[in-house]
Amino acid sequence: MEYINNINEYYDELFSVTMPQKKMYEDLTKNYMPAKVLRVGCGTGSLEHWMSKNGHDVTGIEMNQEMLETANRRRRFPNMALRFFQMSSLEMVRFLGKGFYNVISCLNDDLIFRNDEILVKKFFFDCKTLLAENGVLVLQIENFEKYNLEEDFKLSIRESIRTKLHTKISYRDGKHFLSQNLEHYGKKPIPVLRDVEIIPLRKSDIERFAKEAGFSDIQFYGDWDLSPLTEKSDNIVAIIK
Repeated sequence: MEYINNINEYYDELFSVTMPQKKMYEDLTKNYMPAKVLRVGCGTGSLEHWMSKNGHDVTGIEMNQEMLETANRRRRFPNMALRFFQMSSLEMVRFLGKGFYNVISCLNDDLIFRNDEILVKKFFFDCKTLLAENGVLVLQIENFEKYNLEEDFKLSIRESIRTKLHTKISYRDGKHFLSQNLEHYGKKPIPVLRDVEIIPLRKSDIERFAKEAGFSDIQFYGDWDLSPLTEKSDNIVAIIK
């Protein structure tokens, strides 16, 4: 995924790590201590840095060079159990330890950018291969149940004090394409992504791919506070074992 203009400067503001998210991960990892954690599409690494500070062994993979450089600057101490690699999820099963990780996460809609069902299927199978016994896969994506997928639509706006991130999904010839713009208050919008093909996965899709890969316990929530998932929920948070 190539950015027209990088959102590295605003990433932590727009995709902040919330207290409910931290609590969910604390509860999820308390039985491992230290947990071996993998984040697919780690962005600037803020969640990974927090988890490492809390005693876990953390690996993040990210394709964007600028975000990866920001993530690596968070490694302030050489003995931190925290490492980042420039790597696609297509490569992770080749280079990372099989049966090694207690928790694998793919958040902030990263999963939908696998623009082919075969690639989505591979992702679930690869995660199953990399997870240790009783390991957990955590997913977070937009709740596409809210939208008519056979027409153009806009996702919820992400915003911070300095900027807003607008996301539009276009529907053409049976496929979906995502475009994003940054709006700085009072200034002309800046394009971030343009017509990137995606697959807008729904709850039933996640459940199908997870079961095909050998997962058996699939729990869906509407947010990091583990509130029930409804048609009006903005997000889907899936905890898969």
